[in-house]
Amino acid sequence: MVTSLNQAVGVQGSSMNTDNIGCPLCQNGESGHYHKDRQRDYRQCVTCQLVFVTAQYQLSEADEKAVYDDHQNSPIDMGYRQFLARLADPLIERLPAQSQGLDFGCGPGPTLSVMMEEAGHRVALFDLYYANKPEVLERQYDFITATEVIEHLASPGVELARLWSLLKPKGYLGIMTKQVKDKEAFANWHYKSDATHISFFSRETFDYLGVLWGSAPLFIGADVIIFQK
Repeated sequence: MVTSLNQAVGVQGSSMNTDNIGCPLCQNGESGHYHKDRQRDYRQCVTCQLVFVTAQYQLSEADEKAVYDDHQNSPIDMGYRQFLARLADPLIERLPAQSQGLDFGCGPGPTLSVMMEEAGHRVALFDLYYANKPEVLERQYDFITATEVIEHLASPGVELARLWSLLKPKGYLGIMTKQVKDKEAFANWHYKSDATHISFFSRETFDYLGVLWGSAPLFIGADVIIFQK
């Protein structure tokens, strides 16, 4: 029987040289050095295993938006649709007809929402820069999607708790993000080179969330994770 979140994810904090820099996901007061490159220093939480960078390495909102403005995603891009189908297809298989959803972090060219609507569902949009509609964060949903979003969050604990609270019972939270494997792979990982990527999740991190939420994560392929409330 699991008696703590630490046991659930196999945390071995006692072997890590830690200090009191807190984790932006679980708010634990200890983290340790994980990796350093020419641009940034990366830390890892001893409790939830999130790898993250501290505020000094995070872009301003203006600089962050400038990066996003360069994205050229759109519903007419079939390659982008194929990429998003890795989440859309398994989610559509599980949803009742005419479900109501939220695409959180839809970006400048919302596409997943179009795909879900083509399958008969209704989708509200939220994005800090491109669809900043706080009122949509006051409703309940049958499903919520966050594709290539959570790695950008400075306060992932706050945002994920909010999304979880917006789900109806039996609702689905669908996430797409690349996952941390180990230090050796991280050192050569292209994903960390994006300056807007500041929070890096692993299977252990999602297992931590699963225990916290009472919902075991379903891992599909390399970068799709689905929780059911």
